Amino acid sequence: MNELFKRRDPAAPLADLLRPKSLDEVVGQSHLLGPGKPLRLAFESGKPHSMILWGPPGVGKTTLARLMARAFDAEFIAISAVFSGVKEIRDAVQRAELMLQQSGRHTILFVDEVHRFNKAQQDAFLPYVERGLVTFVGATTENPSFEVISALLSRAAVYVLQPLADPDLAVLLARALRHSSEPLALDERATELIIGYADGDARRLLNMVEQIEIAAATRGVLQIDEALVRDTLTQGLKRFDKGGDQFYDQISALHKSVRGSSPDATLYWMCRMLDGGADPLYVGRRLVRAAIEDIGLADPRALRIALDACETYERLGSPEGELALAEAAIYLAIAPKSNAAYSAYSSARALIRDDKSRPVPEHLRNAPTRLMKDLGYGRDYRYAHDEPDAYAAGENYFPDGMPPPRLYEPTERGLEAKIKARLDELRALDARARRKK
Repeated sequence: MNELFKRRDPAAPLADLLRPKSLDEVVGQSHLLGPGKPLRLAFESGKPHSMILWGPPGVGKTTLARLMARAFDAEFIAISAVFSGVKEIRDAVQRAELMLQQSGRHTILFVDEVHRFNKAQQDAFLPYVERGLVTFVGATTENPSFEVISALLSRAAVYVLQPLADPDLAVLLARALRHSSEPLALDERATELIIGYADGDARRLLNMVEQIEIAAATRGVLQIDEALVRDTLTQGLKRFDKGGDQFYDQISALHKSVRGSSPDATLYWMCRMLDGGADPLYVGRRLVRAAIEDIGLADPRALRIALDACETYERLGSPEGELALAEAAIYLAIAPKSNAAYSAYSSARALIRDDKSRPVPEHLRNAPTRLMKDLGYGRDYRYAHDEPDAYAAGENYFPDGMPPPRLYEPTERGLEAKIKARLDELRALDARARRKK
């Protein structure tokens, strides 16, 4: 009976069992760990230094920190910014001081999700890093330029870790299968699916292998095919950190694909964002911005089509409404491009910002009272509709004494080609009228 109440430690997950014991066992990150590369040299130097490991989940940040402690025979203390505060930082520092006094061993202080600490909490590390009491190793999935204080950044080297490439994941998958208690075999399509679902994340891949092992044992099979993989795995969302770097990277790729007139790439990035959990209306707003910024008056219909797509999505929701967004995205991608209106607006804003406050010319002012008329307001104003072709050639609409700036320069693309021709015609009329004066 007592056996029922004995404590049983949970079985370690496969990701922990296969955690590399040496640098040579690490899969991926050859740009940092290959011969002569920065992190390899740091390990071989014999002297640890503070660093920040920046990369997506499941690429080896924690593993590298642990290997560093082993390589330098240092104590390893890990805290997570998700669950810790200044108290936990002080406790870790006290442990480091005690370790140094009792055994002379140095401490590697690993801080996971360091970007979640606020400025005051990050400041708390500085005196101990400066004293050399601890070697600080921070792990973050967010851009440290924005999320880590400059004082800490200046004291730590930043190493950028990349998602694992498919060949690296294939190596890891083979390693996991060799560790399996049963001789499982995957066909080619099953292997491709698992690697695709892993999406560059080693931990995700190993967790999926565990799920497949359980499913195979339940069914009593050793041959893993595509059907079993699809039945077993619920495909998780792809890497898409809302508000993080990858979020903005994919938005940038979508916008630039529209600007570059590539409908296929536009659809690809839009679907990547939707598949990753982006709000479809946010995608729609980005399309509206692209219509304004990159198409403009070359095709004024583009803005209306983008707005209509957003309204359609609001009416239909997912997934039907997403087709309207896709159609708008394709239209924007193939539409003629012009940023002339965007550039003109930016130039006008800059001109107003840097110029003095010039008064409105008297002939452009309204004169609703006799006093205003007596002061000359509205005098000599030329009503355009009374002029030939409804155009007051040679009239000036800028403040007196101000050289007329050329802000809007239409392109030769789309509707703007006609706009340009019209403006050239009007400017020629102005030039003739001024010569007569």
